[in-house]
Amino acid sequence: MLLHVNATFAALLATRLALSAGVVAVGRLGRPRDTLFAGGRAAVQLIAVSLAIGWVVRVLPLLLCFLLLMYAVAVRTAGRRVVPAPGRAWPWTAVPIAAAVPPVVVALLLTGVVPPRGIALVPVTGILIGGALTATVLAGRRSLDELATRRGEVEAGLALGLTDREARMEVAREAASDALLPGMDQTRTVGLVTLPGAFVGMLLGGASPLHAGAVQLFVLVALLLVQAVATAVTLELVTRGHLVRATP
Repeated sequence: MLLHVNATFAALLATRLALSAGVVAVGRLGRPRDTLFAGGRAAVQLIAVSLAIGWVVRVLPLLLCFLLLMYAVAVRTAGRRVVPAPGRAWPWTAVPIAAAVPPVVVALLLTGVVPPRGIALVPVTGILIGGALTATVLAGRRSLDELATRRGEVEAGLALGLTDREARMEVAREAASDALLPGMDQTRTVGLVTLPGAFVGMLLGGASPLHAGAVQLFVLVALLLVQAVATAVTLELVTRGHLVRATP
């Protein structure tokens, strides 16, 4: 067993969460209660999933509902980050995630790389949805921030004869591309800086290091594709005016 889940584990977990919130408060990095809420919510969600996952993966209707729930939560989270209330454009964040994840998952199933079993499909789909979520949020926020900061350049482009989309694209493209950096850095440094969860999990499950490394490599490459598609689609939605922030 990697960790002993007991009273000491719970105490250390609570202490580290409190320290995290304390650092946020001292450094004025945001609201400490957001850190506490995130940690508490993660605990509740993981306990619930741990209790339900063995049942869900064996029943196809429940498996599909669980995958849809993962997608819906990702869409809502991305929407709240990219277009905070009272913005009404957040449902558009469903588009980048839907464009990026399902085609990759279907390709993995059709090629036999991922077996059509819930115990394999849930974690792989979850990893890919998480990557698409991160890319969508970063691309959306960075591009919208850049457009707000460099509004004058957009207007100058319009004056030169560019279409609204073209003028926005010239300003927002470089900022949106920053969304690809976390995935690229993770891929570049894998095995040297970090040992990702899929690799470690397979090793603990008894797989050979070579097999575990091959699976992890495939996951990382799939993540690069998912994040590239999500970033490109998000940028397109921003430049076409579908993802916008409400003006005060």
